Amino acid sequence: MTAAIVQGPRALRLIEANHGTWRGWVRCLLGEAEYLTGRLDTWLAPPPATVQRLVFVCLGNINRSAFAAAVAQSMGVDTVSIGLSTTTGAPANPVALHCAQRHGVDLGAHRATDITDHQPRPGDLLLVMEVRHARRLVAAGFASNSIALLGHWASPHRIHLHDPHGLSDAYFATCFTLIESAVRNLVAARRGQLPMGEARR
Repeated sequence: MTAAIVQGPRALRLIEANHGTWRGWVRCLLGEAEYLTGRLDTWLAPPPATVQRLVFVCLGNINRSAFAAAVAQSMGVDTVSIGLSTTTGAPANPVALHCAQRHGVDLGAHRATDITDHQPRPGDLLLVMEVRHARRLVAAGFASNSIALLGHWASPHRIHLHDPHGLSDAYFATCFTLIESAVRNLVAARRGQLPMGEARR
């Protein structure tokens, strides 16, 4: 009984630090299962010759996609970020600001852009944080081959990059570390240093 009591809180702490919540952990498992069965193949290897700009997509555009775009921009990449449900002009989340600073990234000038205010361009690659984001974009009329799952390039592989908003500092650190690795690996792939569809494990 004592061991079970000790293991329960410890397991919860591990899940909170690595996946944010139990729901984040479950969605991570489901995402990896879909990946392993090939159901996500359309969103894993965009044709590199057609990619002109990286468009990072999340829900609020004040945490994940804002940070991803800032990392890509620091590498000299043409990039923007948008939110599927946000208020255009909203600043980055203060916790995201602080966490990004630890990675040498400044989000102080970031302002959110709702998808309804986004100006698409030919050659855009929309990089989403979650499988359901990809499906929402397809439902909204975006071409499936213009969408990719950013977490496919993360180290370690993480198809589902759970929203850190309102969650622990530990999970914010995990999430931003995964996003930075994914962006850097993706940019390396675009520059020919890795195959475009290869995830670095």
